[in-house]
Parts: sequence; C-alpha cells; structure tokens
Amino acid sequence: MYGTYCRLGVHVYATAREVIIAARRKLKRSARTGRKHRDARHAFYRAMLKEHRDARALVQAFRL
Repeated sequence: MYGTYCRLGVHVYATAREVIIAARRKLKRSARTGRKHRDARHAFYRAMLKEHRDARALVQAFRL
C-alpha cells in the first residue's frame, strides 16, 4: 500500500480529507459508487490514511 500512497501525490502535511479525495481519484469509476464495493473502498481509504499517518510520524520523528 505504500507504493499506492506515494502515487497519490499528496504532501505529508495534507489533511486526511485531502488524502481521501486523492485516493478516490485512484479508484475505478465502478468502484467509487455502489454498495457492492463499499467495504473494499473503505478498507482502501483506511489503508491510505494509515500510510499517511505513518509518513507524518516519520517526518515528525526526524523533523524533515
């Protein structure tokens, strides 16, 4: 998931909402809507937010 997070193109200081918006753009049109894909879509968003939190923690730890 780290590779996908890197391809979102969001800055480490971006808000969680900006990460979700960028992640939504990476999904196929059919996966963006519909109840059938809801659980997978939310899992993808959670994974992107986790990677974003990890990146922010790394920056904060090393004060980059």
